Amino acid sequence: MPKITKRLVDDTTPTDRDLFVWDSQIAGFGLKVFPTGVKSYVFQFRTPEGRSRRVTIGKHSDTLTADLARAQAMKMRRTVEDGGDPMADRQAARDSQTVAELLAAYLESQKFQSKADSTRLIDRGRIKRHLVPTLGRKFVNKLTGEDVRRAFAAIRDGKTAAKEKTGPRGLAVVKGGEGAARMAIRLFKAVMVWAVDEGYTSTNPAAVVKVGSDGNRDTILEKPEQYTAMFRVIERMENEKRIRAPVADAIRVIALTGARRGEVAGLRWEHVNLKDGVIKLPPKSHKTGRATGKPRIIGLPAAAQAIIARQPEGNPDDFVFSPARGEGAVSLAKPWRQIRKEAELPEGIGLHGLRHSLASAMAMNGAQAAEIMTALGHRQLSTAQRYIHWAQDSRAALAEKSASHISAALTGKKKKAKVVSITNGAKS
Repeated sequence: MPKITKRLVDDTTPTDRDLFVWDSQIAGFGLKVFPTGVKSYVFQFRTPEGRSRRVTIGKHSDTLTADLARAQAMKMRRTVEDGGDPMADRQAARDSQTVAELLAAYLESQKFQSKADSTRLIDRGRIKRHLVPTLGRKFVNKLTGEDVRRAFAAIRDGKTAAKEKTGPRGLAVVKGGEGAARMAIRLFKAVMVWAVDEGYTSTNPAAVVKVGSDGNRDTILEKPEQYTAMFRVIERMENEKRIRAPVADAIRVIALTGARRGEVAGLRWEHVNLKDGVIKLPPKSHKTGRATGKPRIIGLPAAAQAIIARQPEGNPDDFVFSPARGEGAVSLAKPWRQIRKEAELPEGIGLHGLRHSLASAMAMNGAQAAEIMTALGHRQLSTAQRYIHWAQDSRAALAEKSASHISAALTGKKKKAKVVSITNGAKS
């Protein structure tokens, strides 16, 4: 019998029936390969009464490697040698495990650690401030879809609202609301998928809960006048001390680069290279990095370089755009809403809309999908291709509008030009 290693797991191919490979060092530790290609780690043993039992340690994945499964099998072997029953112990643990304990296990998991730094920070806040207060005392094995719906309603209705100190001078204001409820429950649904994969539970009652959509994220700034109004309002609010300079500059950089809000708000000096005019985010610090394993390069136009250069330089791990207080990244959502209102920008456009706006402008100016993909850090070419299709449709609409009076003269009929909206950008 061979020793179960990563290489052995990768090299073992499925057959037309369940295939078992047993470890040469730990009695009872094995790899089960299903005909579908799915691979799971198992542990087989005999109870003190002589009954043969097999317990599934978990499905082979990036978060459950051969080495980690081996360590769990070793613990089970010790339990058996001491006269115990690993399956009974696991069932008892499942029956008594609360959602709070499950969430704590998730925060320690490799799955969570593989997320970008900014995402981990946000997820920790949602778990601590929304999910634990609403679901923490529930037992995982007794959780129902209705429990999750009630949690959604509680967060939406502000029942988790609170003020929490985040440091010597830091204060987190938790308000709740429908958007916060959607994001918190979406996170919980993802945690439950992980829990099923890792063997913590066999069911996912959160899967049936619908939380709705985030609304239209496609609104963009399509006119130069809108950018002019936005930058004027930012400057006025900054001069009037209604927004801090780092906040104003962070929003300016988002508009100039099309970077995601979290990429700019959480930007650290170690990722900035003004000499080359780029920001280089490591794989764990941006949205698609954990999937691609590649860094994200954000090109900085001269105006963006100047904005970053005027920030007070700190240590490599300090934020470029310093927060007012506390340890988190600079907060941009509330100031942006006021800027949008005073600049009379399209209702509902968020900071993510500035990203769409830049991509749409690039497409209208002839950029190819690969160029847009590189500039915005998309993972798939098809995402950037949507902007190209949108630009083609928009050019056709503009051409029709421009030539409508000529067409009327050609046919001898008066024809009123039909105005076609071009505010439908693509999602990223």
